[in-house]
Amino acid sequence: MNDLDKLRVMLPHWIGHNQGHGGEFAQWAEKLTSDSPEVAQLLRDAVLSLQKAQSCLEEALDKAGGPLEAPGATPCEHRHEHGHEHHHEHNHKHGHTHNSDDGGQHHHS
Repeated sequence: MNDLDKLRVMLPHWIGHNQGHGGEFAQWAEKLTSDSPEVAQLLRDAVLSLQKAQSCLEEALDKAGGPLEAPGATPCEHRHEHGHEHHHEHNHKHGHTHNSDDGGQHHHS
């Protein structure tokens, strides 16, 4: 597997991970709007930055040839030290789907 193919395997994970954290940042910004408006605004700014990054990652995946499953891959599930899980199902024929522990499902074509 060459480096571009490896990237086509990793990018869908990064995209899903990025989406999950953007949602978390937005929730915390909402919670902190009254108590700490400056912190809340910084979190909203971070969400905007992640949205820009998201667009770049999705374009990179598209230009790289779309998602590619690793040989012998099954839907992956992993836990991060910061206390949440990500569940990913990759469908390389028609885009990819990400399931996160917050019940959100994201599909890209």
